[in-house]
Amino acid sequence: MVIRMKAGVVGGSGYLGAELLRLLAGHPDIEVAVAQAESSAGDLVAHAYPGLASAYPDMRFGAIDPQALGGCDVVFVAVPSGRSQAVVAEATRVAGCVVDLGADFRLKDPDAYPAWYGFVHSCPELLAEAVYGLPELDRGPLHGARLVAAPGCYVTAAVLALAPLLRAGVVAPHPVVVDAASGTSGAGKAPTAATHHASVNESFVAYKLAGHRHTPEMEQATGATILFTPHLAPMTRGILATCYAHAVGPSSTEDVLGVLREAYAGEPFVKVVEDPPATRDTYGTNVARLTARHDPRTGLTVVLAALDNLTKGGAGQAIQAANLALGLDETAGLPVVAVTP
Repeated sequence: MVIRMKAGVVGGSGYLGAELLRLLAGHPDIEVAVAQAESSAGDLVAHAYPGLASAYPDMRFGAIDPQALGGCDVVFVAVPSGRSQAVVAEATRVAGCVVDLGADFRLKDPDAYPAWYGFVHSCPELLAEAVYGLPELDRGPLHGARLVAAPGCYVTAAVLALAPLLRAGVVAPHPVVVDAASGTSGAGKAPTAATHHASVNESFVAYKLAGHRHTPEMEQATGATILFTPHLAPMTRGILATCYAHAVGPSSTEDVLGVLREAYAGEPFVKVVEDPPATRDTYGTNVARLTARHDPRTGLTVVLAALDNLTKGGAGQAIQAANLALGLDETAGLPVVAVTP
């Protein structure tokens, strides 16, 4: 008899929570024992998301209660930034490993939270313990980690694109420009005037100019000075990041592609490709697709990254990090084949 690890999902009725439930339903080593959701407490998972009914026909969302997570080997916390810190602090006392999908443990400087997120951190002592959950950046500390801070979707795309070139010294760290577009699911399940269909359909708009809260996370992860401009695209899933940096010394497209290929050789979830990547080619997968070009006329290098914001940019990456923390196969339960068309 195979004994599977038990997982709790907090915030299970949101888009990231639903993606966690979808992916964990196919995980060979982890099963969902508890699903909690403040706004949907008492509701059947199958009622909130009929597409999950075959995996969770009788499971109901409980109210958010960290004490009810006792006995879980891993807990995924997918509640809004600013709220997760209280849940995480209590969950770490009763669960084996906690993975926070919010921003509350990503930044190491507690003083950055009031400036960028508008809240004072209630448990800054845990910031030093939290391991940043981008395996391709540095997977070593994830082994055995008890608290994982899963990166944001925009940040994942930008960091995967830029980090190898910055580490190799082939592009300058100051300044770097990141233009990135996201599907509407990145804004969460609750509709707003800016995100409902009538506003987004047949439109493309930038927002939070020169001050988006993911900027310090990008800078912390890369060591670069970054101007980040996010855009909302008329699609449900996906991130496409276009990143610009000045080359250091002579360079060529083959040079920068070579750095990316070497950095990601053998990585199961990062593919360096020749043609510009499309978000559709990552739909529903834990795969990021990258390419790059060097423009000798301007001296600029451009790197593109496409991924699914809910999977590699969210729930899938959280599971990938949890697999490492729990000593499981890093790829377990994570899809690499996109939904086509």
